[in-house]
Amino acid sequence: MTEERITRHTDEEGHTHTTHTVVTDGERKRGGGASTILLVIVAIVAIVAAVMIFGNMSNSEVAKDNAIGDAASEVGEAANQAGDAIEGAADRVAPSE
Repeated sequence: MTEERITRHTDEEGHTHTTHTVVTDGERKRGGGASTILLVIVAIVAIVAAVMIFGNMSNSEVAKDNAIGDAASEVGEAANQAGDAIEGAADRVAPSE
């Protein structure tokens, strides 16, 4: 229960002072449960969406890392082939004895 008390006081000079006091017994009115349920559902949907988005980002990072690793491997193989070709050319130009 809520009660509002208004006190008016006039001093000796004729000035009026008003005091408003609200007294409650501590009970709180609770709103409908529908808004709370809706808020919880929205929060769950947001969390699930965030997990899915960050999960896909992680998969993209793994794919990118694998592609970089494969490219580095191919560069290494190409370097080996180039080294073999240079050795072969050197042997043709100046055969070793």
